[in-house]
Amino acid sequence: MSESAPAIAVIIDRYLRHLAIERGLAANTLAAYRRDLDGYASFLAESGVETPEGVEPAHVAAYARRLGSRPEGALVASSMARMLSSVRGFHRFLLGEGLVQTDVASDTKPPKLGSRLPKAITIEQMGQVLAATDGDEPQQLRDKALLELLYATGARISEAVALNVDDVIDGDVVRLFGKGGKQRIVPVGSFARAAIDTYLVRARPGFSLRGTSTPALFLGARGQRVSRQNAWLIIRAAAERADLGFEISPHTFRHSFATHLLQGGADVRVVQELLGHSSVATTQIYTQVTADTLRDMYTTAHPRAR
Repeated sequence: MSESAPAIAVIIDRYLRHLAIERGLAANTLAAYRRDLDGYASFLAESGVETPEGVEPAHVAAYARRLGSRPEGALVASSMARMLSSVRGFHRFLLGEGLVQTDVASDTKPPKLGSRLPKAITIEQMGQVLAATDGDEPQQLRDKALLELLYATGARISEAVALNVDDVIDGDVVRLFGKGGKQRIVPVGSFARAAIDTYLVRARPGFSLRGTSTPALFLGARGQRVSRQNAWLIIRAAAERADLGFEISPHTFRHSFATHLLQGGADVRVVQELLGHSSVATTQIYTQVTADTLRDMYTTAHPRAR
């Protein structure tokens, strides 16, 4: 083997160093690239290919077919797409470094991924979940305030637990800090306002006495800021008490917030601002959800729809 034709394994190491230094990828991401490319290198070795210049488009195509028909079971589309993306990136690197004359992976396309529609629950189901936090105990008052706030504002769970008392402005709006520290002001409805006011007066002072002084809005039993994990457990417990028959997550509140607003006639760009999306395209996935709902209702109700 000549110096001008290094082994594929050597180039993979060089490529991963490039990703680490030039693109600053996290260790876990680099480990995933390593697994994907080691598997690819093993496949090429089985085919008698040991250097980059020996790889042909047919090898990449054969590898893609292998991923879709493995003896232990075909990969799901998302995993297959990720692995082929790793391979395509590797071959672009080879071309950019002048180690090959052509990008032999350019014609191998990853499988198309279906749209992952947000999962929202109905208005009635949301009412059941919120009612499941009713009660006069401090913990119940806190849980009610947290869940009402999530549904009223569409806040991410990380945004909600990061709130300080001063971020609730005059009881009418809340100041949320989203991704990249981007700030947005979101109105708070009357139900959430009442729940937060009750919690601040009747529950939070008691929690606060049990810990060090903290400006956090939502406090745990020991006076510390409620964590994302604790908030998730609060939501899961409420769903169980509501007897929904399925689990919900913190993001269920955000998805339901957006979906119910659009169903009520809100403009998609208004919802975009409330959610803190940088692009309206991200928000428009919710319009597909409401369109599907309208289609189902039409099919059920119109005498000539079936």
